Amino acid sequence: MSSASRGQGSNSTNLRQFNERVILAALRRIGEASKADLARLVNLTDNTAGSIVRDLEAQQLVRVGAKRQGGRGQPATLLSLDADGAYAAGLKIGRRSMDAVLVDFCGSVLARQSRPAQLASPQSVLDAAEEMLAALLADVPMSSRNRIVGLGIAAPYNMGSWRRELGISAEACEGWNEFDVIGALAERTGMEVFGENDGTAAAVAELFLGHGRRRDDFIYVFIGAATGGGVVLGGDYLRGSHGNGGDIGLMPVPPSPLPTAPPPTRRWDILLTRASINALVRHLKGSGVEFPVYDGLEDAIRRHPQLAEEWLEDCADALTGPLLSAARTLDVTSVVLDGALPPAMLARLRDRTEQLLADSAPESRTPPELLLGKVGREAGAIGAALLPLHLNFSPKRATLVSQ
Repeated sequence: MSSASRGQGSNSTNLRQFNERVILAALRRIGEASKADLARLVNLTDNTAGSIVRDLEAQQLVRVGAKRQGGRGQPATLLSLDADGAYAAGLKIGRRSMDAVLVDFCGSVLARQSRPAQLASPQSVLDAAEEMLAALLADVPMSSRNRIVGLGIAAPYNMGSWRRELGISAEACEGWNEFDVIGALAERTGMEVFGENDGTAAAVAELFLGHGRRRDDFIYVFIGAATGGGVVLGGDYLRGSHGNGGDIGLMPVPPSPLPTAPPPTRRWDILLTRASINALVRHLKGSGVEFPVYDGLEDAIRRHPQLAEEWLEDCADALTGPLLSAARTLDVTSVVLDGALPPAMLARLRDRTEQLLADSAPESRTPPELLLGKVGREAGAIGAALLPLHLNFSPKRATLVSQ
């Protein structure tokens, strides 16, 4: 065979694999589609799309479902990802807790583990992570272990920073900022490990399992121990130059007027000082309310609704400027608000922030629509688990994995 013929064969194989991954990526976002839908979405002929779908069925990555009802003519057969086609684990390492999940190829959670962390040492986090992952992977049948495609990690990129703003001790921060948690877990587990900023990972979950199935562009905000976020543009998530795209928690805001807030050290503070669960805990404890931080917050909120509302008002006020700025800069019409707050409180925060956005929007510019997230508290862990599935089967795998 001539070198030209070999090159043509290689290009044909690469193109075929690329088109397979384009179809898988489309199904991951939209859930289900007919062969004709897929051909139209990915700009292939019906015959080519049908041939690729048959190959993906043979690989157990796509399955045939029910007929579409209600349309004209012959009902089309709907296709979706095969849940048993692959599995992945995701680990969210936070300042208050660690969450781990096992997901199938469709992103459905099959098993979960959760532990309080309180900014534990890197070594203790590694030990706990190894135990949690072993418990999760035990749920995968031995016959399917070869379909585990990796481990995703969601963690703040500067875990030991912002001590003043988050009320963290120097001892708790020690050793974190120079620690390579992704490399350490890859060495311990022997798995291929993919990592993202925790806010970006949570946005990935919303992209593939939440509002991203119907919206191509939105800003995502997660109110956790700190506050993080992500940006979805054109149906893909934005990483940014350093993997911190959408890191809204560091946007400048005026200092908080709450008496329990840390004294300002400069003209501008950062958003996470005011809009975070750590800020809520600080306000409750600074007002004389004692409770165990990990599992006593909801009870403290119920017992002291006035203090909780004072923080909520300050949080909504702090969010308004950054959200308007981000929406105008990116020209997006939607903001998704999610977090680890009790659901009723998160809904009230959405309503109050929505009102302030409407009151503060500039002339001739409609404020962004404020939506509640569909994934919830586990968004970081689930988004982390989706990373190996998305990146391994993405048409841009070579580019994405090298970042």
